[in-house]
Amino acid sequence: MVRIADMDLKLRLFMRGYPWRRLDETAPAHRVKDLAACRVALVSSAGLVAPGQEPYDSKIKGGDWSWRSIPGDIDVRSLTEHHRSDSWDHKGIEADRNMGMPLDRLRELAAAGVIGDVAPRHISVMGSVTAPGRFIRKTVPEIVEALTADGVDIALMVPV
Repeated sequence: MVRIADMDLKLRLFMRGYPWRRLDETAPAHRVKDLAACRVALVSSAGLVAPGQEPYDSKIKGGDWSWRSIPGDIDVRSLTEHHRSDSWDHKGIEADRNMGMPLDRLRELAAAGVIGDVAPRHISVMGSVTAPGRFIRKTVPEIVEALTADGVDIALMVPV
């Protein structure tokens, strides 16, 4: 975890002056199925893209609010990372894409019977969206609709 004090001056000033959004607390959802019967999907903010997909656009002011569907059977090594932020060390994800999209670990949990099954698709978004209005209004409902259509019971968030 990076501390603000360890960041370069430009990033420290940005972080201190950023108008952080305040959200009302909501009640947590309660699982109604046994975990071993649940279909699980991943939602990652690592900015990962599958072969043939358009990379995220790092030039969009406030951040690229689009999302990518990542096939459930993809080889995670084939994903490319397009995260725009330089406020974290990308070496971990460069070395092992499971750091940002732990599909191999999820498959292991399914094989061991800990979870029911792995969803047919997972979600990748760009982290570091500094103007989240469009993301909240447009992208989040689209993601919820896609995961609901896939019969997902649990979505594990992988923040980067």
